[in-house]
Amino acid sequence: MNSKKYNNTKLALSISQSIITFILLFIFVKTGLSSSVENYLSGSTQNDYLLFLLYLITTGCCFALLFFPFSFYGGFILEHKYQLSNQTFFQWIWEGTKGILISLIIGLPILLFFFYMIRKFGENWWLPFAVFLFLVSVVLARIVPVFILPLFYKIVPLENVELKERIIRLAGIAKMKIENVFSFNMSKTTKKANAAFTGLGKSKRVLLADTLLENYSLDEVETVLAHEFGHYKKKHSIKNILFGTLFSFLTLFLIAKLYSFSLPFFNAEKLTQIFVLPVLALWGMLISLLIQPVSNIISRKFEYEADEFAVTTTGKHEAFLNTLDKLTKQNLGDREPHPFVEWFFYSHPSINKRKNAILSFINNNVEKI
Repeated sequence: MNSKKYNNTKLALSISQSIITFILLFIFVKTGLSSSVENYLSGSTQNDYLLFLLYLITTGCCFALLFFPFSFYGGFILEHKYQLSNQTFFQWIWEGTKGILISLIIGLPILLFFFYMIRKFGENWWLPFAVFLFLVSVVLARIVPVFILPLFYKIVPLENVELKERIIRLAGIAKMKIENVFSFNMSKTTKKANAAFTGLGKSKRVLLADTLLENYSLDEVETVLAHEFGHYKKKHSIKNILFGTLFSFLTLFLIAKLYSFSLPFFNAEKLTQIFVLPVLALWGMLISLLIQPVSNIISRKFEYEADEFAVTTTGKHEAFLNTLDKLTKQNLGDREPHPFVEWFFYSHPSINKRKNAILSFINNNVEKI
């Protein structure tokens, strides 16, 4: 089946890229090549922060060039092979360039602050940096829907009055205050369909892809939004923030301890030596690998709960089941991934498990539907 080949190929690419990245980073630091790059760049400036920036940009560009074939095949060739992309090569390059520029604008100040923290607090750098990352995540949650997403998509108020009224009614059931509902031109990049509830406070927005609005009935779209509102009603957003913060603090704590422990192995004497800082990424990759299954188990549990909310509030379980089928087909989702793959990599349950869970819920709660 095309869907299984598509998903297996994307997974293989992702795993291969992660393994190669780890190996190359390890070789880069262990062989002294990273130290040579730092020494070469140090001839250009005596300012440690500027040297750190030059090192980041130089190594970042080199690794980006090395892994461009992965990005090109996975993001362009593969999407066209399975007839999912609407982009030309130059459009794909332009969207990717915008993404890189925004990542630099946001990421470089964060990394500079990290460098300041490790120089100021030594082995205890992880705690103030974890607090800082939490604050940044809150700010980003507020500004991304309003300022960043419009750089990639044309976002306009939803014109369908009936659908908007249905969505506002659902929001009321979920105890949400929604000022407006928006659509965005997802079709500029892909044939896939999606919907989302995003933002915090006054930046909360309901976003519907034009590919969803054009191919799904009002009942089907309503059930999709009911699922999204289910996350809010069940306080998944708050729980995700709590779990995310816990995982972030734990991860940074472990990275800090393991980084200090491994410095002699990489012939480094101080935490702040720039050439050895990539070792932080190595430990981060390993720890994230261990945490990922736990995070996904929690996420899948939340998805089941949001599904139950969707069928309970709308009473349109047939429309919802039909929507799940259509979305899986349109987005080339794998209906039955290997059990281990689903357990380890999937943040959502497979479509067949979701449908079976919905039918089981309906059968056990007939009087509520």
